[in-house]
Amino acid sequence: MPADITPTELKALWDRGESPFVLDVREPWELEIVRLPRIVHIAMNALPERLAELPRTCQIIVMCRSGARSLRVAHYLEQNGFPEVANLSGGILAWQEQVDPTIPVY
Repeated sequence: MPADITPTELKALWDRGESPFVLDVREPWELEIVRLPRIVHIAMNALPERLAELPRTCQIIVMCRSGARSLRVAHYLEQNGFPEVANLSGGILAWQEQVDPTIPVY
């Protein structure tokens, strides 16, 4: 079962100077509305062909709009041998609520 990480926990990692691998699985049009810094984007439907681009030696934090797609992707990554996967609970919507209320929601 993938771990959960909250937006405030992710922000705290960044504030401490850590650079976790954050995978955003939203569609390109969603990134045009709002995008977090320091993320890697691979749309969920493109992931099977691009698994080799992901690191296996560090935690991967998966995010989407609300946390549902990213949870499915986190399970998929675990099933494909990625040892440390977490889901950004609540996704970008929770980020807007907990961390940065100035970002647009959709």
